[in-house]
Amino acid sequence: HIAHLLPYLPGALVPTYSQLIEADVPEVLCRRLLKFISDELEPDELDHPDSIRAALCEAVEQCIPIAPPIRPVAGTRRIVALVGPTGVGKTTTVAKLAANLKLTQGVRVGLITVDTYRIAAVEQLKTYAEIIDLPLAVVNDPGEMPRALDELGAVDVVFIDTAGRSPRDEVKIRELSEFLQQARPDEVYLVLSAVAGQRSLRAALERFSTVQVDRLILTKLDEADSLGGVLAVLGLSSRPVSYLTTGQAVPDDIEPADRKRLARLILKQEDLG
Repeated sequence: HIAHLLPYLPGALVPTYSQLIEADVPEVLCRRLLKFISDELEPDELDHPDSIRAALCEAVEQCIPIAPPIRPVAGTRRIVALVGPTGVGKTTTVAKLAANLKLTQGVRVGLITVDTYRIAAVEQLKTYAEIIDLPLAVVNDPGEMPRALDELGAVDVVFIDTAGRSPRDEVKIRELSEFLQQARPDEVYLVLSAVAGQRSLRAALERFSTVQVDRLILTKLDEADSLGGVLAVLGLSSRPVSYLTTGQAVPDDIEPADRKRLARLILKQEDLG
């Protein structure tokens, strides 16, 4: 069956093909990766599982665009907005980013929440703001955004936590655009859950394309059984990944995205650890 599908595939790569399919990597992408490996390796290298493994990791790395983490400049206010579907962990991610910048780099951080749909999320961010000791402004209407930004005073980074939008809810996405037009963020991060299936991830990317997304944050890597769908979407999106989150703990369970580590996690060559 496989030989019929992939006539150019050396027999030594059949287990690799099975491994990729097992990891939920879509068929089309499997073929691309295997073609890369068979072009890359000399025939005698195909006898060495380690060579195949290294070439596969390199092939996967080629599909993953990465962007550096947020680099604040003292005295220059940088506005960073997080958007994304409901339930991906935006509020917790905002708290992790804010806590890390303040506690490890001594950056002055302010928070804004525009989540007027889920009172619980506003309360959650208020609690984090109190614990980390950060100023927080709540915005219920796009027109209030300039006032809220002023209210925060002299801060180096402002994080804007937005209401979770169902990717199908076009009215709310339009409303989100209005909030962002008023905030004029320097960077917009689309937060995606690694637990979501490939179809949901694609739907989120498509729906949020009306908002100018600069970078991605992948959450819940600790809860995902496989990351093949994530790889497929990264290959498609051309938006680089800046951060990965690996659990609920604030501020610990977040790390700047690293291409090699992400490739190894997708291929199950490495544990989250």
